[in-house]
Amino acid sequence: MPMRHRDAFAAENGQLIITIDTEEACLLIYPLSTWLEIEKQIDALPSFNRTANRIKRMLIGHATDIELDAAGRMVIPAVLREHAGLKKEAVLVGQGKKLELWSKDQWAAMTQAFIAGADEDTALPEALETLSL
Repeated sequence: MPMRHRDAFAAENGQLIITIDTEEACLLIYPLSTWLEIEKQIDALPSFNRTANRIKRMLIGHATDIELDAAGRMVIPAVLREHAGLKKEAVLVGQGKKLELWSKDQWAAMTQAFIAGADEDTALPEALETLSL
């Protein structure tokens, strides 16, 4: 993990949670304290809602404790590597309170599709309509 991201996770003593993304072929990496808050919210979803149950099974069911070693490396379980198509090169993308881990090829393809306007969700969330960059 690059130093700039490692420093942000230092308060967690290198304890991270990694799980799958239910929408994309990438992995989500959270500091332990952040994940515990998210896990509570996921667990509170209605148990009679099929979509909520699927999300619970996928996110919580795949959540795995990992630790950074002294060199900032982490061991990712095979089932998670397979989900993200991780082979050799990977891309770590900062996303505020979490990181996304992508295979380099998947990241490049997704980026190109977005730039080309090929992504299927074209509706801008209302909260972004007032954002000025």
